[in-house]
Amino acid sequence: MSFSDLGLSQRVLDAVTAAGYTQPTPIQAQAIPHVLERKDVLGIAQTGTGKTAAFTLPMLSILEQGRARARMPRTLILEPTRELAAQVEEAFAKYAPNQKLNVALLIGGVSFADQDAKITRGADVLIATPGRLLDHFERGKLLLTGIEILVIDEADRMLDMGFIPDIERIASLCPFTRQTLFFTATMPPEIKRITDQFLTNPVVIEVARPSSTASTITQSLVATHGRDYEKRETLRRLIRAAQTSQDRPLKNGIIFCNRKSEVANLYRSLERHGFSVGALHGDMDQRARMNALEAFRKNELTLLVASDVAARGLDIPDVSHVFNFDIPHHAEDYVHRIGRTGRAGRLGTAYTLVSPGNEKALAAIEKLIGKEIAWLEGDLSSLPAREPGDEEERPRKRGREPKREARPRRGEGREHVRTAKEQKILDEAASRDVAGEAGPRAAKPGRSEQSDPPRREARPRREDAPRREERPRREDRPRRDDDGPTPVGFGDAVPDFLLRGPLGRK
Repeated sequence: MSFSDLGLSQRVLDAVTAAGYTQPTPIQAQAIPHVLERKDVLGIAQTGTGKTAAFTLPMLSILEQGRARARMPRTLILEPTRELAAQVEEAFAKYAPNQKLNVALLIGGVSFADQDAKITRGADVLIATPGRLLDHFERGKLLLTGIEILVIDEADRMLDMGFIPDIERIASLCPFTRQTLFFTATMPPEIKRITDQFLTNPVVIEVARPSSTASTITQSLVATHGRDYEKRETLRRLIRAAQTSQDRPLKNGIIFCNRKSEVANLYRSLERHGFSVGALHGDMDQRARMNALEAFRKNELTLLVASDVAARGLDIPDVSHVFNFDIPHHAEDYVHRIGRTGRAGRLGTAYTLVSPGNEKALAAIEKLIGKEIAWLEGDLSSLPAREPGDEEERPRKRGREPKREARPRRGEGREHVRTAKEQKILDEAASRDVAGEAGPRAAKPGRSEQSDPPRREARPRREDAPRREERPRREDRPRRDDDGPTPVGFGDAVPDFLLRGPLGRK
């Protein structure tokens, strides 16, 4: 089957041919005809199978007729991360060079003014992350009543990132008669509930078993001790072995960590050891993230240390190796991580570092993918035992010297050495004592020769001191408010103005 058999327009076919594609992938061959028929589609396929082209190509054919209006986009594509949104925008630029379509990208880290200007001109295609889209809507800069096609891409990632409430709100703002395209790699129960809510009689397309991995990826487990510096040493050994491998040499690789702080630490460590490496995680600003990703795509960087922000949907087709420095907390993330390699029928290699305590997470991964992963150099039981005392040893940070021993205080552990001036004063005092001149003007002796000062006379005890005159008890003292009977009215103190007559006379 070729693309010409799918019902695409001639402009789209010419763009696909110019891009170098001849045959559609299974998800594309099954989804494109149903999208052109304006049916709701639920696409389930493993990562790297061409899901992006499965909805961009038919959308381009549909959008050839009609035009966009100001602040009312015709189609909306929701992506979980900025990188995925920017990647979809690149796909539209590649497949629609001859079509006059306005594509607007709404992501964080970019000026609101530039995005508002694109929306104001009218957008045929609006690609956005949920948070930034709702920001524009709440400012009154965007209307969703003209949406004809709604695409929710990487829905399982949306669930992991907590975007489902935002997705539900956005869907409620779109017309009920819209066409909805729903694409995901895994199908957890929560996603099943969302599909029942959003889709109307959808066509379910499942080209691979949910949560399966590509057969072109060679997966291996590597046992290592759990300390960070030991894991880094194991990782460096794996990278050097892959660089000199004759079977599948390392061309480039992505190293995944669970925490953003671990990404930064591992990046600095590999850079100190002379590797060509970059970093990518969610706390970086948008410009730095795009620069690191672009340098990796152009092979200016050999290694990219990343968090799970790079695990979903990034189209870097020729990644040879994936290293899981940390075993993922969620089993589904493993499928997406190793899916960065072995894409489009290419061969790939994935290594996962496993340390004691990761047995439960490893069992969940093997249960999800439905097969056991082979160990590269023996399992956890084959780890070499640590030497006695090795538990406490840890490499000292570079540039830090051992602490000096504390100096003993004056008079503790060493004898006080007098200065020449102190010795001169003591000699003069000794000579005056011999001559009988010691008196008030004699020099003061040294600290070691001082006699104890006379003690002060002891103060008299409390009971020996004269007591003050005892005050009468409370009940014996007269009450201050005992002023006699309570007066009625003014009593005897009548104001003078009351004694005057109506004309002011008495």
